Amino acid sequence: MDFSFTSEQDMLRETVARLVAQQYTFDTRRKVAKSDAGWRPDMWSQFAELGLLGAPFSEAEGGFGGGHVEAMIVMEEFGKGLVIEPYLQTVVIGGNFLRHGGTDAQKEEHVANLIGGETRFAFAYSEPKSRFDLHDVSTGARKEGGGFILNGHKAVVLGAPFASHLIVTARTAGAQRDASGVSVFIVPKNARGVSTRDYPTVDGLRASEVYFENVSVGAEALLGTLDNGLGLVEKVADHAIAALCAEAVGCFKVLNEATISYAKQRKQFGQPIASFQVLQHRMVDMFMAAEQATSMTYMVTLKLDEPDLARKQAASAAKVQIGKAGRLVSQEAVQIHGGMGMTDELNVGHYFKRVTMIESQFGNTDWHLRRYTDLGRN
Repeated sequence: MDFSFTSEQDMLRETVARLVAQQYTFDTRRKVAKSDAGWRPDMWSQFAELGLLGAPFSEAEGGFGGGHVEAMIVMEEFGKGLVIEPYLQTVVIGGNFLRHGGTDAQKEEHVANLIGGETRFAFAYSEPKSRFDLHDVSTGARKEGGGFILNGHKAVVLGAPFASHLIVTARTAGAQRDASGVSVFIVPKNARGVSTRDYPTVDGLRASEVYFENVSVGAEALLGTLDNGLGLVEKVADHAIAALCAEAVGCFKVLNEATISYAKQRKQFGQPIASFQVLQHRMVDMFMAAEQATSMTYMVTLKLDEPDLARKQAASAAKVQIGKAGRLVSQEAVQIHGGMGMTDELNVGHYFKRVTMIESQFGNTDWHLRRYTDLGRN
């Protein structure tokens, strides 16, 4: 299989890498994460001007002729800078909901504004008791007149403080954990009855608890098929997993580089610790884990358009590999750096936190091991 990139994809990587190097230094990222806003709207506008928000969209969709590989490239480079802005939530998740479930009217309303930077999405799917099961939905949407009334509570909605619209899973039929009866809606964040409680997460991002109290939306807010939205949700979640894998790969590369650099400078017994064979072996293990994670990321990215079973298996396999690699690479990086590895002043601890959070998004390692096994029995 050919894993080489086109010249256009190489140019995209160079553009994003240059932007991150110039505009997303570690000190700058720390200041933004600790600021009241928690992100930089001007940086989001710069993403739009450079075409990064439209890079994964085809020309027919109003984008710049890219696709899954372009999203992977952007996410990997963003991982190297621990970029805070909601690219995953808006471009990957929001864009794929519109691509795979949106009507022509919804695409016309939102895609151009997404690419231009005006529309930002947050995916409100998780609930206080749902864990990783996408079909465990107690937030309800009942029909009323020509539309729906939403009531419920969504937890840890990443990117919601910055969002203009929420993509919400709600139960329109069946019991709380039924696979059928789940529907998906686009809800303006400023809709009457929507309230949020915003807070920072441990890895420097921002999230919200989102409450819906008799929120009225029209029939045009429905994404996909009524009562049968779980398949759409699972497809988009697998796209998000592929993007998170790419982000993690970017984090791994920085952790490896930082660890090697530190080991060459830190001296014990009059010589650099990089000369100690036991540490060389550990750093080789880190490198190998990162390379395996990169290969799995390429694999899942190339399988996103395959039939459901193959796509799901690829997503779970990649998430398992990323989870295992993330634990090894990040923990070894901290240990080789010694006690200073977890200090706020050193970047290693921040990458450790982000990698740890990636492992738990859309299902942790154990959950995806079970999912892969269950899929293999089908």
